[in-house]
Amino acid sequence: MTIADFDCVVVGGGPAGATAATDLARGGHHVLLLDRAGRIKPCGGAIPPRAIADFAIPDHLLVAKASAARMVAPSGKTVDMPVGDGFVGLVDREVFDEWLRARAALAGAERRSGTFVRIEREAADVATVVYRDARGADERRVTTRCVIGADGARSGVARDEVKGGGTVPCVFAYHEIIAAPATGAGERVDFAPERCDVFYQGKHSPDFYAWVFPHGATASIGVGSAQKGFALREAVAALRTQTGLDGCATLRREGAPIPLKPLKRWDNGRDVVVAGDAAGVVAPASGEGIYYAMAGGRHAAEAVTVFLATGKASALRLARKRFLRAHGRVFWILGIMQYFWYSSDTRRERFVKICEDPDVQRLTWDAYMNKRLVRAKPGAHLRIFWKDMRHLLGLASA
Repeated sequence: MTIADFDCVVVGGGPAGATAATDLARGGHHVLLLDRAGRIKPCGGAIPPRAIADFAIPDHLLVAKASAARMVAPSGKTVDMPVGDGFVGLVDREVFDEWLRARAALAGAERRSGTFVRIEREAADVATVVYRDARGADERRVTTRCVIGADGARSGVARDEVKGGGTVPCVFAYHEIIAAPATGAGERVDFAPERCDVFYQGKHSPDFYAWVFPHGATASIGVGSAQKGFALREAVAALRTQTGLDGCATLRREGAPIPLKPLKRWDNGRDVVVAGDAAGVVAPASGEGIYYAMAGGRHAAEAVTVFLATGKASALRLARKRFLRAHGRVFWILGIMQYFWYSSDTRRERFVKICEDPDVQRLTWDAYMNKRLVRAKPGAHLRIFWKDMRHLLGLASA
């Protein structure tokens, strides 16, 4: 067997890559975490209690704790959805992602800054990862037994190595981080530091939604759309004017594609597996990505661990298999929701109306907070089914 520099090279240091690198390093493997420095993903930053528990997220990383969400219909009608017991944590991705990378290094992973270029192969059992260093000048090479591609929605690893990896459908997201308004800023300012606001209004997004999420001293105001040419910056500007947040200082601006459909294959059948956005694991309808990225990173690390122990490339399939076993049904349901409810303002109005229902709120929060579909309340599911059907058939008033 050829001796490689590393057991695994993880390309990408977001939640998926950093989690995979941490788990592998803790398992005693020699890991390189290769990350492109300076990239911050546009993200509302919401993480559920399940993520905090599963991945040991310390409280100091939570810049805010939301106790409610507010849904805003095209007509301006609002529906408040209190969380109940518990909260939704909010993180700043600039700080959060770096903390995850630092944790990977503490676990034993080696960190390097660089941009992935390609994978070369000379020996049958070793891959050579070619990357450019932080200066972007010289190409550098490291050898490895396997690669985890966690390098985002436009993953170079997935494009080059995984069948169909360059064709994942995306929503394009843009947000602005602003200084949060002071308490008592005036009647014109529509903002609450303990509430996440979600705008289902076609004027802000023709096929997705816009948001205002609290981040403690700051806030995230953003919008997503898959419609090519839709003016995302203008939509955010309009939302800031609508909510009275246009007078707040803008601290930074970020934009990126966000995938909304898992790839049909996550490995190359040889020595590469992808995770996180590179695998397309952002939840449809909600756009939630942090928990699913970390879960995908963990499943990728598990698959790689089996691969390193057995040498069997088929082990890499475990990442997708285990992820979809745990979350595939939720993704399927959310995909249907997005396809139907987000297609027009008339349907968005009905969707927000449904969110008034206590059964919908209770089951929605339970599914979001705990990442599981509730099976213990068949009566509530039946009531929701009939109410949903009435709205789908246009028999219920908005």
